[in-house]
Formats: sequence, C-alpha cells, structure tokens
Amino acid sequence: MSGPETQAEPVREAVRAYAARQPQLAAATAGWVTLIRTLLDDAGIDYLSVTGRTKSVASFAAKANRALDGRLVYPDPLEQVTDQIGVRVITYVHSDVAAVAELLDDELTILDDRDLGEETARAGRFGYASRHLLVRTDAAEEHPELVGERASVQVRTVLQHAWAEFEHDIRYKGNVPEDAAADLDRRFTLAAGLIELADREFATIRERIQAAAPGSTAEADADHIVGQELATFLAGHYSDAGWSHTDHYDWIAGLLAELGIDSVDDLDDLLTSVDADAVIRRMGYRYPAGAVRRLDDALLAIFGEQYVTLEGNSHRVPLLRARLEKLTTPEG
Repeated sequence: MSGPETQAEPVREAVRAYAARQPQLAAATAGWVTLIRTLLDDAGIDYLSVTGRTKSVASFAAKANRALDGRLVYPDPLEQVTDQIGVRVITYVHSDVAAVAELLDDELTILDDRDLGEETARAGRFGYASRHLLVRTDAAEEHPELVGERASVQVRTVLQHAWAEFEHDIRYKGNVPEDAAADLDRRFTLAAGLIELADREFATIRERIQAAAPGSTAEADADHIVGQELATFLAGHYSDAGWSHTDHYDWIAGLLAELGIDSVDDLDDLLTSVDADAVIRRMGYRYPAGAVRRLDDALLAIFGEQYVTLEGNSHRVPLLRARLEKLTTPEG
C-alpha cells in the first residue's frame, strides 16, 4: 500500500543521508571543476567559464518529495537525483559546445547525454538550449575523491546562458498576471529565436576571421612574441583548429620565450620541421583540438624532454610525459 505516510519516512531518511554527505559532495564538486577545467585547457578549447555548485539540502529535499499522481517521482532519490554535483561550462560559440561534449566523451565515462536545444528544435519551437551530460571518472589514481561521484555537466553558449538565467529569474521572481502569460511566453520564444540567430552569426564571424588570417604577421615592437600576435599567426597556421582560451596565447608565448623563439617568422620556420598530420594521428584527437593545443603538441614533438622541463610547464610534467610517449611510440 502506497501513500503519503508510507512514502514520507524513506524520503526523510534520504534527506538525512544527503545532509550527512553534503560536505563530501562539496569537496568533490571543487574537484570536478578543477578536472574539467584542466581537460579543457589541455585540449585548447576556448571557453568563458567553468563553475560548479553542490545541490543544497533544501533543494534535494524538494526534489526528493516531488510526486506525480500520488507516487514519488524519485523513489530512490540518493541514486536517482543525478544533479547533486553540478558543473556548468560556458562557451562563446555553439561549435565549442559540441567540442566540449566530444572531449568529455573521450576523457570520461558518459552516463547520459541530452541536447535540449535539439529536442526543442525537433518539436518545432525555440526555447531553452543546453547540452546536459552525466559523467563519472574511473581515474582512481589521479582523482580518488571523484570516484563514485557523478557530475551533471551543463554546456551552453554565453547567449544561451543569458537567456536561460533571465528566463529562470523572471519566472521564479515575477508575479505575472494570467492575462499576460501568453504574451510573456511569446516574447521569450522570440528572444530565444534571436539568440539562436546571434549564435550562428558569431560562429560565422569567427570562421571568417580564421579563414582570412594570414600565416604570419609583421614583426611586433616587442622583442618577443606576444599573445595577440601569436593568436593571429596560429589562426592562419592551424586554420582548421578552434580558437583557444584567450589567456593561453600569452601563456604559450611565454614558453616560446623560454625556448628562445622570439618572432613568428622563427616559429613559422620551426613548424615546417613537424609533420602535423602525424602528430594528429599519434595524439588521436576525438575532439577539435584548439590552436594552442596543436602548437603545444608540435613543440613537444620537436623539443621532447627539454620542452617538458621548461619552468612554465612545471605544473603538468606527468601529463606532458604521457603525451610525449604517444608522440614517440612507433606507429604500427
């Protein structure tokens, strides 16, 4: 026999259990944010931000108590409420949303993957658009605190994020008269359509800039390569690669300075010694690697252990050595 009374105690037990382990979940949330940011940085994928949140006890309790037709929606909430740890990745353009999803599929175990924007479009509507992935990691040695802790990862563009946050804020806080509700829905739908159009235009702008970028630039006033100069050069040299995070151009320019490479002409000459196709094959990219990652792998292929031990690489020596092994293992 099922009813409110028989359902209440299991829910209370689940809420108490969740409250007890929430500090552990908060630590795991920070770990997931660090891991995903590291994966994006290593892949050279451009993004605006990576943030995380641990579901509050109150929010968990509200979801655990949710019922439909007198039955609990989540009869086993500790297992079925999958957004206890949430991570949000904000990108600039829609193609980077797909790149992030492909990267996470390559590096983690995907338990669920829903493209809510596609689902909305298939229904012939405009509205909420976001890629939702449920992930876990089996990397016990590198991330022991994350083993067994799933994370719900939302990936969306900055424009999709703005629409979703504003729509949620208005509907949560707003006291909309009943006779205005239909007009409000129409306006949100119109805004969603305009945002989809703007996302496409931003993508086209980036593609046009990349296609028009020269292979090298005029010598800068500085006595070393600067980030903006490098970004322009790489957009031409790796025209099929995505843009990388803005800060990463300055960072890898610092590594070039450590190697004594002071001009883009020198860098251009140096890169002629690398078989870019062979590097791609050996690295086995399953995602569109960003321009900085492509340069990073090329420098690793050329300089080997010397590159690994640069001061600017001190924070990622094991990772670079693992990649160097891929580059130096004979193909077969």
